[in-house]
Amino acid sequence: MAFRNGLDSLLRPEDSVLVLIDHQAYQLAGVGSHDPQAIVNNVTALAKLAKAFRVPTILTSVLAARGGYLFKSITDVFPDQEVIDRTWVNTWEDKNVVDAVKATGRKQLIIAGLWTEVCVAMPVIHALGDGWDVSVITDASGGISKESHEVAIQRMIAAGANVMTWMALAGDWQRDWARTEHVQELTEIFIAHLGGSGIAYQWEQQLLNTPPGSAG
Repeated sequence: MAFRNGLDSLLRPEDSVLVLIDHQAYQLAGVGSHDPQAIVNNVTALAKLAKAFRVPTILTSVLAARGGYLFKSITDVFPDQEVIDRTWVNTWEDKNVVDAVKATGRKQLIIAGLWTEVCVAMPVIHALGDGWDVSVITDASGGISKESHEVAIQRMIAAGANVMTWMALAGDWQRDWARTEHVQELTEIFIAHLGGSGIAYQWEQQLLNTPPGSAG
């Protein structure tokens, strides 16, 4: 198996396309690998990150009439975008989704979804076999148990997938703090979704704006 290394292996916003799969009520109710609220937080941060960096994002659900609509926190980020509802369990067998991805002209395919062991693993392995460069955002995905999630990740790595978290993706896309065009949006995402680190950043900004000698 070829190692993924070197500068070209890092993700670039201009080459990326994001697919968010089945972040729905039924699937979230069955997640046992993560705190469900953490999944909602992380995938919302991921959606906002993609929007900030102008990365095309494909939204897809499965049998939404029974399983529920995509999380409102995701569709609020892309209010005018159609959600592709499928019958296929394997998203990469749905022609509408694949055609939408191909239409972007991008080659770095990024996927997150519920559940990791089924609706993430299947399209990831399939797309890898079709020659795509595929990355999985593990903390915006979740399985029915920790074992299911972790074994699915091992299975995808063995097939050639790259795995990372949404914060790692932000680092790849930003790459250089001299690139200032997305810094304000990125900062707002960190404050809203990065927990203690986001609050610490907000505190740092408060201190920098406090005149010397002022009372707290």
